[in-house]
Amino acid sequence: MDNFQSSISMTDTILSLLLCGFIVHLLTKELNGKKRYHPIGGTIFNQLFNFHRLHHYMTDLAGKYRTYRLISPFKNEIYTSDPANVEYILKTNFDNYGKGWYNYNILKDLLGDGIFAVDGDKWREQRKLSSHDFSTRILRDFSTAVFKKDVAKLAQILSEAASANKTVDIQDLFLKASLDSIFRVAFGVELDSMSGSNEEGKKFSDAFDNANAVLIWRYVDILWKIKRALSIGSEAKLRDNIRTIDAFVYKLIHRKTEQMNKPETDLSLPWKKEDILSRLLQITGTDPKYLRDIILNFILAGRDTTAITLSWFIYVLCKYPHVQGKIAQEIKETTIEKENATDIMDFAANVSEDAFEKMQYLHAALTETLRIYPAVPVDAKICFSDV
Repeated sequence: MDNFQSSISMTDTILSLLLCGFIVHLLTKELNGKKRYHPIGGTIFNQLFNFHRLHHYMTDLAGKYRTYRLISPFKNEIYTSDPANVEYILKTNFDNYGKGWYNYNILKDLLGDGIFAVDGDKWREQRKLSSHDFSTRILRDFSTAVFKKDVAKLAQILSEAASANKTVDIQDLFLKASLDSIFRVAFGVELDSMSGSNEEGKKFSDAFDNANAVLIWRYVDILWKIKRALSIGSEAKLRDNIRTIDAFVYKLIHRKTEQMNKPETDLSLPWKKEDILSRLLQITGTDPKYLRDIILNFILAGRDTTAITLSWFIYVLCKYPHVQGKIAQEIKETTIEKENATDIMDFAANVSEDAFEKMQYLHAALTETLRIYPAVPVDAKICFSDV
């Protein structure tokens, strides 16, 4: 993200100053009016200049105002951390708030018509589809096996680093581990970004990260549409990254489609329904674009939320050693029958669902981590009507 901030040109800066003057004019006009609005926390340019610490900046504003506005020459945004407002938007009056055209226009180049970019029937269809898929025993068992395998691989990497007294970027490892797991569940393909053995997979992973960074940048870059039209700057990089992503994903879809369409393929076999793509091919047909959009949104949902939560979880465990000790003791007590495991792979593979159910303190600690450090700190919505 620092690279994007440093790429702001002198033209951008001059234009920003001119627009700031225009905003001051609007503010003066508003103060003379009779309508009451939420307090102004800043402008879009404050977000731009604080982009390197955006979440900290937004958290500071939320602590000061709870509900406030950020203004710009073209539109104003309202931010709220008030629990009553959040419940009203996400639950009580859910249908009146959605992504809208503004968010869709920003996200569609990468996420297409996936669940994070659309509203209405398309959203409901994918929500129903994903809910049904994850309620099936076959997919749950397959996912559990994948997660256990990748967790054991992650633990082995950390163990070796600790033995060698080597510093590691644990969030980067969590991102790679969760991407490997989600990718295997989605496509049935081993990406192996943790060890970096798959060069093509590494290119996909890097392109996916870079593309997501540009999408976030679009929310504060008032010139992004011009850059996209001219294919320059960050938008040129986004186009290249999406080309890399699409080439990799469409190849996997094509390969899986050919495999499923072979005359000798028995689709009734459980292993033919394990990954998400195989199931989608049987349910929704073979429109590659539709499959691509669903899968990429699924990967985005599973990777970042998991990795970010785990990163914060390790942070709070380091901050509160007594909590760490209680969790370690609970794991020992609930997995005592696994003490004779030959290695971490053997241990992880044989931890039962019953053992996980007994780890109530661990569950509470993870839940508290999510409360304090939410995996999705900002959820952008458009209000469709005043009702």
